[in-house]
Amino acid sequence: MKKMITTAFATIALAAATTFGQTEILGAGATFPYPLYSKMFSVYESLYKTKVNYQSIGSGGGIQQITAKTVDFGATDAFLGDKEEAAMGAKSVHIPTCLGAVVLAYNLPGNPAIKLTPALIADIYLGKITKWNDAKIGAVNKGVKLPGINVVVVRRSDGSGTTSIFTDYLSKVSTEWKDKVGAGKSVEWPTGIGAKGNEGVAGNIKNMPGAIGYTELAYAKKNNMPQALIQNKAGKFIAPSLKSASLAAKSLPLNCKVNLTNTEVADGYPIAGLTWLVIYQDQNYGGRTQAQGAEVVKMIKWMITDGQKYTTPLDYAPLPKNAQVQAFKNLATVKFNGVQLMK
Repeated sequence: MKKMITTAFATIALAAATTFGQTEILGAGATFPYPLYSKMFSVYESLYKTKVNYQSIGSGGGIQQITAKTVDFGATDAFLGDKEEAAMGAKSVHIPTCLGAVVLAYNLPGNPAIKLTPALIADIYLGKITKWNDAKIGAVNKGVKLPGINVVVVRRSDGSGTTSIFTDYLSKVSTEWKDKVGAGKSVEWPTGIGAKGNEGVAGNIKNMPGAIGYTELAYAKKNNMPQALIQNKAGKFIAPSLKSASLAAKSLPLNCKVNLTNTEVADGYPIAGLTWLVIYQDQNYGGRTQAQGAEVVKMIKWMITDGQKYTTPLDYAPLPKNAQVQAFKNLATVKFNGVQLMK
């Protein structure tokens, strides 16, 4: 019965998408790029009179909704695996839209600048380091006055692409983490306080002395929270920035489905990731019209071209040229009954 109601709702929503002379596109998913998407979709509506109704519910929710065909696109920071692709029942296309840095933001008295090694981050999230004045943290931060307060670990409670990026990084740098916890949009956390969305994590960090948590750079900056310098694979302590995040995307596979964590680039930030829009390659499904499919493709094309000007002001890295070229190629494969939709 629930499935019938959901399907009926989707049909009504899609049928209403061109009502009253205004097109509406439905999307849901990642909170990671939400500040950027909010700006992009507002500008797009003002330019083309097409409303984009986007629900920031987490990457897991976005994939669920595009799989159920209740939205036109799903947004995710974790590309679909083989099982998720199979569950969709038809071929999907991943379109990267930007890059972002996942930062370790914290709340300490005076907010001193701190450095973290991969081992320290793993031990904090494994629950092995519980005080900020732990000797292991002090050894890396000589001369920094560290308080003797509890480390309050904050992490996501919902299915999250940001979590996928962060746990993929931990699985690469810590054998213990890989064996005990692993990587994914949802994991069995050894410790920590859960919060929904990047905004929830950022809010908890800001309001809880001693807190440390992973969140997208834009959320940390918006909340005026300091971010730790992270030691990368080359041994350098790197501050999260648009430039250091972009360096991680030096090379990409043809399908753009790649993890950018623990980069070998000497000046690259080690916890970075692409974020994608996922759509069906064949837009002829669920009673959709060719016009609806064309509108979705038109909107995505704008996002990876003119819309890129809004990335940097909002603390996201624009698509590197190689990623933009591949995004175009991927989008060009989207069709309706064999007719290419990208103009």
